[in-house]
Amino acid sequence: MTDKICVGALAGAFGVHGEVRLKSFTADPEAIADYVPLTSEDGERIFDQIQLTRSLKNGFAARISGIGSKEEADALKGLQLFAPRDVLPNLPDDEFYHTDLMGLAVFDSGGALLGRVHAVQNHGAEDLLELQVPGSSKTVLMPFTLAVVPTVDLSAGRIIADPPEGLFD
Repeated sequence: MTDKICVGALAGAFGVHGEVRLKSFTADPEAIADYVPLTSEDGERIFDQIQLTRSLKNGFAARISGIGSKEEADALKGLQLFAPRDVLPNLPDDEFYHTDLMGLAVFDSGGALLGRVHAVQNHGAEDLLELQVPGSSKTVLMPFTLAVVPTVDLSAGRIIADPPEGLFD
């Protein structure tokens, strides 16, 4: 498990005075400001102050330390923001940080390898595990529900799944 969790991303400038468009990936979107300092993935950029100034569609307008102009904000478009794992809340047993699922092997209930988690996606209804099928460039989207994925064993690095009929045909 990684010691940093992606909690948001910068989506470019908002206005001309250095505000940014901020997408929050936290359960309570406004809580992203509670997890400062946030860093870039490589740790080279550190943002120790975030002030949410208004809600926007798909996020917030925010003032972030070290960003004072539209050009600086636009230059950071797409930058993911990471918080140390130890400042984030502990999750219940049936919830997981997406980063912890990445790369896990997924087996069916008979022990056959179905693939590895390549990504976790959410398009509004429920999380989907994108599995890289072994020996192929093909990926499959599998619902990440208790009925389909009854077991996630982070310590063993595996997931046991009961995929819907025909998903892997």
